[in-house]
Amino acid sequence: MDRHTATPEVTEMPGERAQEWADYHHEAAATTTYVYDFVWDITEDAEGPFCTDVDGNVLLDFTSHVAAAPLGYNNPKIEEKLASFDLVDPLKIAGQDFYASGGWPPEDPEFPGPTQLMHRLTDLSDHYDMDTVFLSNSGAEAVENAIKACYDHRDGAKYAITFDGAFHGRTLGALSLNRSKSVYRRKFPEMAGVHDVPFCDDSNCAPGSCDCGFFPGGADDPSVLRRKLDPKRGHIDPDEVAYLIMEPIQGEGGYRFPSDAFMEEVQAVCAEHDIPIIADEIQSGVGRTGEMWGSDHYAIEPDVITSAKGLRVGATIANEDTFPDERGRLSSTWGAGDVVAALQGVLTLDAIEEYDLMDNAVTRGEQLKTRLREADDEVVTDVRGKGLLVAIDLDTKERRDDLQEAALKRGLLTLGCGYRTLRLLPPLDVTEREIDLGADLLLESIADVAPAASVSNE
Repeated sequence: MDRHTATPEVTEMPGERAQEWADYHHEAAATTTYVYDFVWDITEDAEGPFCTDVDGNVLLDFTSHVAAAPLGYNNPKIEEKLASFDLVDPLKIAGQDFYASGGWPPEDPEFPGPTQLMHRLTDLSDHYDMDTVFLSNSGAEAVENAIKACYDHRDGAKYAITFDGAFHGRTLGALSLNRSKSVYRRKFPEMAGVHDVPFCDDSNCAPGSCDCGFFPGGADDPSVLRRKLDPKRGHIDPDEVAYLIMEPIQGEGGYRFPSDAFMEEVQAVCAEHDIPIIADEIQSGVGRTGEMWGSDHYAIEPDVITSAKGLRVGATIANEDTFPDERGRLSSTWGAGDVVAALQGVLTLDAIEEYDLMDNAVTRGEQLKTRLREADDEVVTDVRGKGLLVAIDLDTKERRDDLQEAALKRGLLTLGCGYRTLRLLPPLDVTEREIDLGADLLLESIADVAPAASVSNE
């Protein structure tokens, strides 16, 4: 496959082989979330945003595996370096009990691993005074360890604050912090003491002009967060709050981009009461928005960052003083234990820097938004994004679902989120040509699902 000339080519989605593969898969698989009967054939050509399925269809993937493959498929920016790595056994080590060396010296070995990844992360977060990392397998584990560290750090504190629309993972602790779809939490036990406040979903929101509920009164009235934590009038003692957790940009909740006023108020209230802020950067981090962290766009000063997806491993990043100093207080057999995943994380971060991919994310993200704003504004009610974290709102949920299906039939992979939002996550090195290809397919698909098209097809 030549990435420079490749185009989507689809005969049928799903094809006969994909349907057979999916049916066989589900004979053993627990019921869970499968958006498509799309079966990537890892033995066939794929590069960047292009991949081939088991029926020979060539697709343009604007999901990047929900941001977990930030450079797309088989990208030579990291693939060539990975290919030179002689695989060993075990590849997954007991990383809380042993160290793994990929050569000498430790600052710059032939093959970087968990040790070097942690140092890369502290370098990328030192502007938040973070110097310590705990590695794990996934984003949910990163969140679990973040909240454990904060409960320990705020000795005796029993409350937590989360936001409407939040999604922080599917383990029981993380589920207690979710405020998006009820299916994630329904009938599962939860941690006590978790309070929620509105999340600003208007990037122009300010006191006196707010309709999201965070600033409920006029310009001089306190925010909901400030009211809840007021030592005299509030119902939550701020000294008993272990942490406030937030996605700087909400992902699963609908790609909600907050206003500067909202973020300034969150920072001010937390600073006033010395409440740690956990920034969940699992989808918004690792260069996706045009900055290394989504928090970098705003006034918040996180005390803890959780990262995963594009990082290839889970990571909880903070200052040493925030982490427990008791041995074994945080631990995991597989903490830092996947040698290849850690190597991929290092190579990904290095590629983002070497190839100026955050600048590319800004440029190509603006291109994508500009193209999508050509769509029928009776069907597409909003186009928004930072970098290559881009979303469009449709007028109804049904139209969003129809659009996702219409785009798939043309060979474009997209994802839904929120209630009626379609999210787009092209690889960070996506080209001008590839953005135009994707935009053309999406605009054609929008025209297909528009009311006028539906009437004419009857």
